[in-house]
Amino acid sequence: MKRAIKIAGWLVLSGGAAYFQFKGIPSFEAQTVNLKVEGTPQQIANGKRIAALLCVQCHAGNEGKLTGKRILDLPAEFGEVYSMNITQDPEKGIGNWTDGQLKYFLRTGIRPNGSYAPPYMPKYPTAADEDLEDIIAWLRSNSAEVQPSQEKAPPSKPSLMTKILVNTVMGPMPYPEKRIAKPDTTDQLALGSYLANSLMGCFACHSRDFKTNNDLNPVQFEGYMGGGNPLLDFDGNVVVSSNITFDKTGIAGWTKEQFIEAVRHAKRPDGSLLRYPMLPQITLTDYEVGSIFEYLKTVPPIDNPISRAL
Repeated sequence: MKRAIKIAGWLVLSGGAAYFQFKGIPSFEAQTVNLKVEGTPQQIANGKRIAALLCVQCHAGNEGKLTGKRILDLPAEFGEVYSMNITQDPEKGIGNWTDGQLKYFLRTGIRPNGSYAPPYMPKYPTAADEDLEDIIAWLRSNSAEVQPSQEKAPPSKPSLMTKILVNTVMGPMPYPEKRIAKPDTTDQLALGSYLANSLMGCFACHSRDFKTNNDLNPVQFEGYMGGGNPLLDFDGNVVVSSNITFDKTGIAGWTKEQFIEAVRHAKRPDGSLLRYPMLPQITLTDYEVGSIFEYLKTVPPIDNPISRAL
């Protein structure tokens, strides 16, 4: 009887796997968003600064243009992943996308043709409208990185696990019904929370597992900011994300100045350098990084000693 149950269970599992493998990454209906970004010098400057944090590392191809490339720091369980061309080329890039389509994609992950960017493409459902519109202004600008290029990375080859996740628990993010305002920058806790959760998404790498993260409510998930997420360095070696809670196994012994030095210049208090994929975030100000530090003090500490950390 037990053997029969095991066989039946295997048949159910294999049948489900075959279903998701065949179904692949689903498509969704893209909503129309009416938007025309003005593209002022101030918007472009802020958009460039934010894009340096969010876009360039994954999308910069040959000669520094954002033509897409193989993403090497994701665990192999997600498949073979390539970022897309986001230059102004109308055929290979996003030159034919409207401002509204770009914003809808950044929020939800749904492209104008209805295809969906799987979970390894970050979504920004709770980022401020102003910041997203500034990114769009920069993507429309005369900056060399976004000028049209016909170069394009190969299509991604998502794993079975990615297909299952997208079809079950990691589908598109909702598009907000109302505009989202930027936080009061004089309130360091609010600013730190916004940067860590809504804009930069520090939680994505520094929480326990990509598969259990939630872009809408990251603080509610087990292992939030406690590290332990396995990533890959340039050579394919596993590097585990650091615990950045105020536990003795995290950053409880760090000063604000040491945290700023680590984030902005990739240098630990002991003088050693942080490892890829953690890169120096030099476009953040000391005040912004200090705000993240103040916010992390409010996060419940997690006892999680990490070896081979970033």
